[in-house]
Amino acid sequence: MRFKIHHRTQYLYAGEASESFMEARLEPVSNHRQKVISYQLTVDPTTNLHSYRDYFGNAVKTFSLVHRHAALTLDSYSEVVTLSSEPAPAALEVSVSEGRQIYRSNKLRFFEFLSPSEAISFSAEINLLANRFFQARREIGPAALELNHWINQSFSYQSGSTQIDTPVDQVLKQRTGVCQDFAQVMIAILRSAEIPARYVVGYIETEAQRKASSGKRPKKLVGAAESHAWVELCLPGGEWWPLDPTNDCVAGLRHVQVTTGRDYLDCTPTRGVFKGTHTQTLRATVSMERVTPSRRS
Repeated sequence: MRFKIHHRTQYLYAGEASESFMEARLEPVSNHRQKVISYQLTVDPTTNLHSYRDYFGNAVKTFSLVHRHAALTLDSYSEVVTLSSEPAPAALEVSVSEGRQIYRSNKLRFFEFLSPSEAISFSAEINLLANRFFQARREIGPAALELNHWINQSFSYQSGSTQIDTPVDQVLKQRTGVCQDFAQVMIAILRSAEIPARYVVGYIETEAQRKASSGKRPKKLVGAAESHAWVELCLPGGEWWPLDPTNDCVAGLRHVQVTTGRDYLDCTPTRGVFKGTHTQTLRATVSMERVTPSRRS
């Protein structure tokens, strides 16, 4: 599938900011599941952009504004083709105990994705769930799909029920949250089971977006209006397998990956600092349009 995506982020200051320094992680990645056809980031007020790759390989744009401004707008434009990709059946059939042996032989490679992180901690309840879903003789693939399904069925998607920094244990207790929370709960359980797992931020073609593009009613997918979060676990053999607990599915042709990291803090779409005013309003919107063959340029 081919998509045109427009992600707009607006900072509206209470007064005027005298300086702003910003990082943006908004550029989709090219890999075996998707190809980036084009990408452009524009900033208003206009300024020079600088690029680098962070520790996790994410594309980062940085810029500074050293003059007064009452607002700051970032427009990210991308065109991406998503591709079908299935993991090797043999990798899904490896037992949990055999998989752990493989992961332990690559401790340095997987260290960040096996350990607790700032936003994802372990607890007694997390450990109990890890032992429940990932018993030694079980195959990794079916066990992970069962966990994906359990989170989807046991938790209610409710916007506003959590904050960016809501701990995993609180989400487990209240059983409500959004895609960020469901992904971080799943990652905590996977890591506690000694299975490498990482956090993914990207875009998803929701039911409303698909219907707007085609007039047809597709399979219902739930996601945030700004961006979506899901999980990748590393299968024995090294392939990262994307699972979306919010929608109880394998992330596929309607998912576009942008960034990966240990948790949300590594993948924040925009972050920075400003001087000269105390409050601000942040607005973020995403339009994701499927491009049909007859409409391609």
